[in-house]
Amino acid sequence: MKIKINIQIFAIALVLILTKQIEVYAWLMLFALIHELAHMCAGLSLKLKPKALEVQAFGISIVFESFENLEKNKIIIASAGPFINILIAILFSFIHIKASSIIVNTNVLLAILNLVPIYPLDGGRIIKEILHICIGLRKSEKYTYMISKTMIILLTAISSVVILYIRNISILIIVVYLWILMIIEKRRYDTKRKIRKIQQLQQVANRDLEKNLQIK
Repeated sequence: MKIKINIQIFAIALVLILTKQIEVYAWLMLFALIHELAHMCAGLSLKLKPKALEVQAFGISIVFESFENLEKNKIIIASAGPFINILIAILFSFIHIKASSIIVNTNVLLAILNLVPIYPLDGGRIIKEILHICIGLRKSEKYTYMISKTMIILLTAISSVVILYIRNISILIIVVYLWILMIIEKRRYDTKRKIRKIQQLQQVANRDLEKNLQIK
């Protein structure tokens, strides 16, 4: 399994150190790791093999090898992460220790953040796979991007108002990070679409060539 560390993590960590919020970030990364382990366990339970692991600015991403029943399995895997965060939050709401409050808050934040329908977050992945089942792959990719773009514009507007009142840079960092994720995924989507068009043109050219050869 390949392991990749995204350079964004160092930039985010530096900003949080300077703003004296590194402790919050440490808790966030700890439960983001548990979140991703839940994804891994779900994948392993479906007899899938992890292909790559990437340490990102606000968590860890695991890529599995291709597998059968793609859409349904992806929904199960994507749901596992937020589920474990909700479970931990509920558990520590009844366990009274010094860190209970921050543990509950961190896990609630991770669950809500990951369930927001912005691809490639878990919520976006779930929406995409449901749409894939209902309307097919190409339309699901198109509508998932539209939903993601709409949601991130709304989040940007809401967070701008919230920042004015609570003056917390963490919200701004998260929104900027979500924009970066969405832009990267949009580029991947555009690349895939261009490759499909080239493949379609090649198929048409091959058919025309075969017809011409048959005529001769």
